[in-house]
Amino acid sequence: MVLAACATTVLTTVLAFRMRSMDRSRSDPLRLALTDRSVAALPFSGGGQYIARDESLPGFFVMVGARSKTYYAQGDLWQGSQRRSVKVRIGGVDDISAREARAEAKAQLAAIAKGKPPEGSVAAPKPDTGPTLREAWARYRDVHMERRGRSAATIASYKDHVERMLRDWLDLPLMTLGENPRMVADRHDKMSQAHGPYAANGAMRTLRAVYNHARKTCRALPADNPTFGVDWNVERRRDTAMGASDLPRWFTEAGRLRHPIRREFHLFLLLSGSRPGALLEAKVEHVNFGKRLLRIPNPKGGPSRAFDIPLSRPMMRCLVRAMRASRLMHPKEARTWIFAANSGVGHLVEHDEKRDTLFKWGNDLRQSYRTLGQACGLSEIDMHLMMNHSIPGVNAGYITRAKLLGDHLLTAQENLSRFIIDMGRVRRRNELPPERAWPLLPSRKLGDPVLDPTPPDPRVGKGYGGRPKGGGPAPTAPRAKPVGAVADDWDVDIRPRYLAGASRR
Repeated sequence: MVLAACATTVLTTVLAFRMRSMDRSRSDPLRLALTDRSVAALPFSGGGQYIARDESLPGFFVMVGARSKTYYAQGDLWQGSQRRSVKVRIGGVDDISAREARAEAKAQLAAIAKGKPPEGSVAAPKPDTGPTLREAWARYRDVHMERRGRSAATIASYKDHVERMLRDWLDLPLMTLGENPRMVADRHDKMSQAHGPYAANGAMRTLRAVYNHARKTCRALPADNPTFGVDWNVERRRDTAMGASDLPRWFTEAGRLRHPIRREFHLFLLLSGSRPGALLEAKVEHVNFGKRLLRIPNPKGGPSRAFDIPLSRPMMRCLVRAMRASRLMHPKEARTWIFAANSGVGHLVEHDEKRDTLFKWGNDLRQSYRTLGQACGLSEIDMHLMMNHSIPGVNAGYITRAKLLGDHLLTAQENLSRFIIDMGRVRRRNELPPERAWPLLPSRKLGDPVLDPTPPDPRVGKGYGGRPKGGGPAPTAPRAKPVGAVADDWDVDIRPRYLAGASRR
């Protein structure tokens, strides 16, 4: 009896010490061998409940309240791909022994493991599954992207990835994706087949960014991003730039474009290396001919990356011709936009050309600008500054771009524009002279029958004059104008208006 009393006293002391430790750190639950003696020695809670888990049988525990102690079994019930935690009451300490409760707990846990919910089971409190993809995307868009001034084009690209390519996952909890990386990897494989390797990679990069942002405020999400298991498609940079030897062909094809505003837009892309999306939104108020600068207020990266493009003389001629053509074709829109059009927003929207009409346009011209800058002998840092790229290295980071615009960068831009224009007008032996004075054409001579002849009119089968006999492209069959087409996206003959405008001046 004395030994039993001593053992009970020692056990009570140990339990009291462990209870105090548990109070100091609630993250470490109480674990011990659940026997009749150890359970009887557990003190009742002063308020609320606490759990003492068995150290040898996971899922078996006793819940101690202020006046009672009860045995429970708890396990994860899988039904298909869904998992939920269920809890089964086995009995009170006064009604069943610890040994019997342990045997019953084993039976209940075995049934749960087989996917059979036991009778009388109670669903455990639902764990925090975190936000759905829809909720996480909305917060990422509003809090992260818009607040940091990301451009509308960047936000639209991310939106397309989430709301179109991952549309059926919008109401899926991120917890499900985090715990099933194979599900994400399989989806990437399917999208690679359906949408192409580049689009699939882009969608997964967007998902990765949204998940990482959501985990900052929901630590219950798995630490490993579910895109970690994706086998990324190989992406190769598109080598579509022109060299100096390609420029004569490009200038010939660009000069034959019948839409003068689009023609000047393509030329300015080549001379500035600007991104097409930013240049489409160029306004008249953004041009400062006195300082020879064109302001780009909302480039890639948002307004915080706004910068000025130094204007060479060929670039200023190009802008003046574009503004003059805009006033003649779209007088109302030309008050605001440099490259005006009869579109919903008032400026050019589409700038695509058929490759057999103009073999390089859009971002091809930006790559060409960088390539030709290297051929012209400009330094790498100068090209970074002129294209508004970040400069690598601590030392180069000390450079203040605005202090170089008025002299150094303007000189570099002038040299590069002269190189591009000169190389574009080079002719091999026995080749005919250039068909037109463009791109050195003064704005008042737009549409001039000698200096800026239009291509042969398919309706009359001959040109407007000014081209040497036998020169120029052959007459082509007329194309049917699509329903709803506007001057922005259709070749138009505005020569009579050009000449009328020139005669008034």
